[in-house]
Parts: sequence; structure tokens; C-alpha cells
Amino acid sequence: MFSYFEYISLFLPLAFVIYFFLNNRGFIKAGKIFLVLASLAFYTLWKPVSLPLLLLSMVINAVLGKAILGAAGPLGRMPKKIILAFGLCFNIGMLGYFKYTNFFIENINVISNSNLGLMKIMLPLGISFYTFVQISFLVDCYRGNMKDIDLLNYLLSASFFPKILQGPITTYEEMVQQFKRADNKKINYENIARGMLLLAIGLIKKLVLADNLAVWVNAGFDTAPVLNFFEAWFVSLSWTFQVYFDFSGYTDIALGIALMFNIALPQNFNSPFQATDIQELWRRWHITFQRFMRDYVYIPLGGSREGEARMYINLLITFIIGGFWHGAGWGFVLWGALNGVCLIIHRLWTKTGLTLNRFLAWFITFNFFNVTAVYFRSATIKDALKVHRGMLGLDGFVLPDKLKGLAFLKPLGIEFGNWLVHLGEKQSYFIYLIAVSGIIIFLAKNSAELTGRFRPSLRWALFVGLLLGVGIIHLTQVSEFIYANF
Repeated sequence: MFSYFEYISLFLPLAFVIYFFLNNRGFIKAGKIFLVLASLAFYTLWKPVSLPLLLLSMVINAVLGKAILGAAGPLGRMPKKIILAFGLCFNIGMLGYFKYTNFFIENINVISNSNLGLMKIMLPLGISFYTFVQISFLVDCYRGNMKDIDLLNYLLSASFFPKILQGPITTYEEMVQQFKRADNKKINYENIARGMLLLAIGLIKKLVLADNLAVWVNAGFDTAPVLNFFEAWFVSLSWTFQVYFDFSGYTDIALGIALMFNIALPQNFNSPFQATDIQELWRRWHITFQRFMRDYVYIPLGGSREGEARMYINLLITFIIGGFWHGAGWGFVLWGALNGVCLIIHRLWTKTGLTLNRFLAWFITFNFFNVTAVYFRSATIKDALKVHRGMLGLDGFVLPDKLKGLAFLKPLGIEFGNWLVHLGEKQSYFIYLIAVSGIIIFLAKNSAELTGRFRPSLRWALFVGLLLGVGIIHLTQVSEFIYANF
């Protein structure tokens, strides 16, 4: 997708040139139609069999949205609540069938000791993301956040190729208002420059950092039978850094490409690992997803309106649902539940008026995320426990031979030798890679801050050119975004 050479060198330039050529000639509607078709073509290239379901989703939700607004013939005369309920059942049911059917069959087999066969169900590309977009669209129609629906703008906002696969999760209004603006139909060279900067940063994050960290992640989670203390911590850190660079890298690329088309997608990451409490971290991580969960799950559950105890229950339910949304496995459910419980503990802690040293607060917050993220990556709970055993030192402590001068530590169970034997070769390289990743994550300006400081100049041009060059060199490798299968 975004990290393929053909996309950067062929699809993107052609889409850009044709779209603005049509707009420049005054064919505004034709430009929008072209962008819809280009977006659908982009989607089809990666998994053609997924296209009919995407089209079905867009058509049905467009009809239901118009019906809620009373503009779809006889259907529009039905009670709005009935139409909304049907729409929610359709969207959630579609997501549930394709993503969770086999998960439920597996658990029924375990509980009832039966042997029901699993179904051959293909997970449609990006279904988790575009389903949430459609749900927010219907709910906003019901809440009266929009008065009318322009079908072409709706199709464009729902299918816009920079965000269709992995977000950010946008609302209809924040997209359609930008597509309506006349000044957005003209080429904006500053937006192109800022977009290229974001594109370059995203390619570096994904191809240079995330994909290289994945080597240790895959070795530790999928291959190693056991992990000693240092191996386990390196693996967990590699995974935490990988998933951040992978997803925030995708987001940077999506925002950058959209900006070239004069569309400002919402920021999705804001240096989450610099947060000093779990609530702040989740406000900075996958921001549009957290916004969706707040506006369309937490608040409808009652939010904080029905007392403190109910608020804590609503928080926990919201995070469990959020965890389950990420994947059909108990590890995702447990990951969501643990974060929900941690957020409740944080709320209770703040009521005491006690405060922690800022560094200590950051250290606890980051390491809680790092430890629980193991469940997010592991295929099974057993695999997660393998990593956690290592992190607790239950499968040994091994130091490199260079530190044999510390032999007096042997009575404490510390051994000396190949201390990272289960993680393969190039050990020094990966240690440096983790160190560099940590410096970038914890100390460097994030993408939004860098683009905010951007001013057209030779210095910036050289910086962007260098990043793009490095990124394009790495486009030759086969690469897939982690969230592509969500």
C-alpha cells in the first residue's frame, strides 16, 4: 500500500495530476468523481474481493442516513430510532460476522467440548475502520449534526484513499466541509511541501524503524522457546516501539498525502510515550479512535452522568470493547480490560490529591503500556506469559561475556555468555536501533510539531529530500502495516 514503490511513483502522482487538472478546467464534479474512482481502485488493488462489501456498506449507509433525515421515500417516514437501530445492527453485524465468527466458534468448542468446524471467512480490508466511520455517520444524522447529505461528497468522504484502510477515523462533516471549499480545488504548494515532509517522516518510521525492529519482535514472540530477562525486555520494547512507529508512520503518510490534496485529516498521535499518566497517554494515542469511543460508546453508555460508580463501569466497558475491536482474541480483551482498570485506578488516585515525581510518573505509565502491550502482540495468552516470565527473570539472567568481571554475581543466579541467543544475529545493531528509537520517541519533536515549525527554505528542502531519499531506498522491501489486518 503506502510503502510500495508503485504507489509512490505511479498511483499518487497520477491521481494528483488528474484531480487538479480537472479542477483547474472547472470540472469540479468530475474531479470528485475521479477521486472516488481512484480511491476505489486503490482499495481494490490490495484485496479485490473486499470491494463489493465496501460498496454495499457505503450504499446502505447512505440510504439509511438519508432516511434518518427524512429524505429517502417511504423509508424516511419510519421512526428515526428504528432506522438507526437497523443501521447499527447492520454495521456491527457485518463487522462481527467477518471478524469474530471463528473466534466465537472456537470458544463454543472449548466450552461445550464440541467440534464445530471453522468457517472460511476472509477479513475485508479496513473493515474495522470504515465500519466505525459509517456508525459515526448514522449517529450524527440521528443527532441532527447535519441537515442534508450530498451523495457524491458522502462517497468521497467515506472512500478517500489516504484514510480508507487504517484511518484516521473521521466524521462526515469534518471531511465534506473541506471537499466543498473552493480554495481547496487549487494546487497549494505549501501544502504539498508540508505533505511531503509528513510522507517522508512516515516512510522513515515505517520502513527504517518499525520494519527493522520487527526482526527482534518476531524472533522473541514467534520463534524463541524461552526468553531470559534481557531478551524479554528487549523484545517487549521492540514491540512497543514497532507498533508505535508502524501505526504513527502510516498516519503521517495518510495525513501528508491528504494534505497534498488540500485535505487536513485530524491528528492521530501526539507523542503518547511522553505522557505522565495513563489518561494522558490514551488522549495522545490513536486520537480519533479514542474520540470515537468517547462520543459513540462511553457517552451513550451514560458517561459520567449517572454517578461515580457507573462512570467507572462505563470506562471499563469502553476499554474492553476497544480492546476487542483491535482483534478477535482474548489477549486483546485482556489488554483492553487492564487499561480500563488502570484508568480507573488513575481516576481514584487523582481524587486523593497525591502526586508523584514527574519522572516516576512517566516511568510507571510507559512501562504499564509496555508490559500490557505484550498481550496485544501475542498469538495466545500462553505466548504472552512466556514474555512476562522472562521480564520477571523467571527464565534466567544472562550477561555478555564482556562483563565476566562481575563473576561474583553468579551465586545470585546470573550467568555469562551469549545473553541474546534467542534473538538472532546483529545484536549490537538492534541495541543501537532500540536506543535511537527511544531517543526519537521520548525526546524528539513529533510529526505535527515538525510540520508546525516548517517554513519553506533550502534547509527544510534538504532535510525533506534526505528523508525521502532514505525512505524511497527502502521501498524495495516487502512491507505490510500492522493495522492493515484490523
